[in-house]
Amino acid sequence: MNIAIAMPEIFLLSTICLILLIDLFLRDNSRMITYLLTQVAVLATALLAYGAMDGDKITGLYGMYVRDDLAGVLKITILLLTFGVFVYARKYLKDKNIWHGEFYLLGLFAVLGMLVMASANNLLVVYLGLELQALSMYALVAFNRDDGRSTEAAMKYFVLGAVASGLLLYGISILYGLSGRLEIAGVLEYIKSQNVLQNMPLLFSLVFIVAGISFKFGAVPFHMWVPDVYQGAPTAVTMFLGSVPKVAALAMLLRVLAESMGAAQAGWGQLLLVFGLLSVFLGNLVAIAQLSLKRMLAYSTIAHMGFILLGALTGTKDGYSAALFYTITYTMMSAGAFAILILLSRDGFEAESLDDLKGLNERNPWYAFIMMLFLFSMAGIPPTVGFYAKLSIIQSVMHAGYLWPAVFMVVMSVIGAFYYLRAIKMMYFDAPPENVGAVNAELDFNVLISINGILMVLLGIFPSALMSICYLAMNSSL
Repeated sequence: MNIAIAMPEIFLLSTICLILLIDLFLRDNSRMITYLLTQVAVLATALLAYGAMDGDKITGLYGMYVRDDLAGVLKITILLLTFGVFVYARKYLKDKNIWHGEFYLLGLFAVLGMLVMASANNLLVVYLGLELQALSMYALVAFNRDDGRSTEAAMKYFVLGAVASGLLLYGISILYGLSGRLEIAGVLEYIKSQNVLQNMPLLFSLVFIVAGISFKFGAVPFHMWVPDVYQGAPTAVTMFLGSVPKVAALAMLLRVLAESMGAAQAGWGQLLLVFGLLSVFLGNLVAIAQLSLKRMLAYSTIAHMGFILLGALTGTKDGYSAALFYTITYTMMSAGAFAILILLSRDGFEAESLDDLKGLNERNPWYAFIMMLFLFSMAGIPPTVGFYAKLSIIQSVMHAGYLWPAVFMVVMSVIGAFYYLRAIKMMYFDAPPENVGAVNAELDFNVLISINGILMVLLGIFPSALMSICYLAMNSSL
């Protein structure tokens, strides 16, 4: 059994049950207790995940679970991001009078599913983790029950998510029928014995599996849900949805495609090439036409997910490491950008239009500077970390022999810089809307958003520390 390798997940599940019981007996004015218990649980789980990183790859639970440095890096990233998102979300939930314990409990259940996906060593365990995360996210999107847009977004997300989960499960079932195996090592052994491009059932299985994974990334042509869900969900939920699950989606891609189907890269690599290029193209072009800041960030997410898929298509450790680096840094940018949106929102007013950024420099110069760093990083402008992240992806794609896709990525990055620079221009050169005051937040919010923004520059100037961690994590797994 070797049950100890799942200790972070066991601890988190136990604390979720404890927090759920405690929250039942708390009054609304005591909700801070639930918040503090949640944050302690997240940090303690992160410490357990860090303590389990010893450089070895160990399996347990009858071979269905694995502990390696890749799982450790993914779990710590998920948990620290969740900690930050919960800090940012508290102000929004209070202002909107929806500060309930269910937000944190559903978030923790989603995180538990993501941790399971990070350590899954069996295709069905991947699917179980995915469903635990997805069902929690459906409920979170509909968290504000009095908002019709939130309910509509949750229905769209639920229906399309169910279809994508069905595609993924159907692909896994075909693969099981062909190989008779569900564990990653068994599937890899079967695929190595096959001529992938001449095995039509195996190619069908790859198509369904890649389609399911691409939906979780929000990549074209499975992107239909992203703009509507981002706009309709409460901003605190959009921030969570736009950051933390992207790490889990990469975990699923690395476990399912890179580890178990690495020998079939000639098949799924072509699909990722098409989906990645379409995402970079459509995401950047459509974002230019958006007047809603949340929808602009949604299409920006689609474009960034295209970069991650293009890094993964190479089938090399350099490509996977670059994709992991890009995912970690992008989720930090995304969470920070939505945190600024939360700052601009107030009781009775939802900041979601580009016009809401106007004059931010006059209202609070520091927040305007931090937001500028996030937008510069998303655009890939040096010396921010977004520049190095894009450069590492483009280099890995070129080294794998894909020259024209690399050139296309550079061109689309230049085009995509327009809508980020437009937002910066509104912050610094446009007058603020009438009847709005200064923008302020509590100390923990201010400290965290400042650290988040400064990291955009520090990681851009000194990217080797994080990149070396990503490379070592990939070496421990592949």
